[in-house]
Amino acid sequence: MARLGARIVIAGTASGVGKTTVATGLMAALGSTGLTVASAKVGPDYIDPGYHALATGRPPRNLDAWICGAGSVAPLAARAADGADILVVEGVMGLFDGAAEDGTASTAHVARLLDAPIVLVVDGSSMSGSVAALVHGFASYDPTIGIAGVILNRVGSDGHETLLREALAPVGVPVVGVLRRSDAFTWRDRHLGLVPVVEHADEVRASVARLAAAVAGGCDLAAMVELATTAPQRSVAAPPAASPSGRARVAVAAGKAFGFVYPDNIEALQQAGAEVVPFDPLEDACLPAGCEALYAGGGFPEEFAPALAANAALLDDVRRRVDEGLVTWGECGGLLWLGRSLDGHAMVGAVPGEARMTERLSLGYRTAMVQTDNPVAAAGSTLRGHEFHYSAFDPVGDALALNGRFGSGAGGFASPSLLATYLHLHLGGDPRPAERFVTTASAGRG
Repeated sequence: MARLGARIVIAGTASGVGKTTVATGLMAALGSTGLTVASAKVGPDYIDPGYHALATGRPPRNLDAWICGAGSVAPLAARAADGADILVVEGVMGLFDGAAEDGTASTAHVARLLDAPIVLVVDGSSMSGSVAALVHGFASYDPTIGIAGVILNRVGSDGHETLLREALAPVGVPVVGVLRRSDAFTWRDRHLGLVPVVEHADEVRASVARLAAAVAGGCDLAAMVELATTAPQRSVAAPPAASPSGRARVAVAAGKAFGFVYPDNIEALQQAGAEVVPFDPLEDACLPAGCEALYAGGGFPEEFAPALAANAALLDDVRRRVDEGLVTWGECGGLLWLGRSLDGHAMVGAVPGEARMTERLSLGYRTAMVQTDNPVAAAGSTLRGHEFHYSAFDPVGDALALNGRFGSGAGGFASPSLLATYLHLHLGGDPRPAERFVTTASAGRG
């Protein structure tokens, strides 16, 4: 069993209201008071949790009720909060935006599963009296959750703050923070959201320090800690752990181009018996010595395609090893790197296809029926994951039969030693793919 203590959910009225900057600044500000702060992010995201990790100094976590199952959310939150004084959970999109019409996997759904109070971040930049109707609507829409406080963001002046506070007074939801329009809250964006921390860690660290100072100056930190401690103490089951299934040395792509791997996936591999060895496809001339397997997760290889292509020694080594049967798992960015080319730049060439960037976003949860036995899953089994990319791979492949809310299709490449697809998996709720991967890799040990 695990314990789930003080916790609070930072939600937004809509996507883009600044909840990521507010949540990250709050994590860092609370940490500066001497508290040990843990973080989590609702839904399938890699970039925002990277900022959380920088703010807290702890591994980032994701709480995804669709991929991992509703029953896994509280146990995974307890894992995230282990040893911490408070868990700050950043929501996804707007408060009620989820995977289906019933709000499955929304921030509201996860807050309900955690019995956690919600602090609503409201963009007050173009409102005065209307803020009351907005907050009242969010507070009364779903009586099974509790909006315990409001942070007013992008407030223009003292007079503007007064108007907003006066309007909210009759609503009965306390204002626990007011943040002015500030360059401190302007972060660098890219086509999939914020620029990952790994690309400019020192600059982001300085930005987080400025955010922490702004949040500490504009928010009542003591009030938010008090709200978090109103969440009932709970004993929850421990999240599922992978069973030892062999011994294997697994090379994991890392560095600036490949930062999108869930910590739960790495931990599941280690629990199954893997020795995880990071390497940088931008810098290293060959795979780490003695590796029986390769895991290349997501990232932004498109931003570094010329440099990846220039590392011909590594590309040749990986292509040769994969052709010889190296057990390989590529997810999204890993698929692009393992293909023949990316926007005309030569890549590994272990997967028969070319990738190019497009203007079309492919985004959403996917149920995948596995068509071919591979190191991650057996033919006939079902995987749940998500896609999030602006690229296209030609041909698309037929390793998985994919179903989403708005359509279906095929995708990915598989063999007994390889799986390379756009599908991102989160193994926090089901570590069996890690067990199978290690079993397959360990079968080739001398």
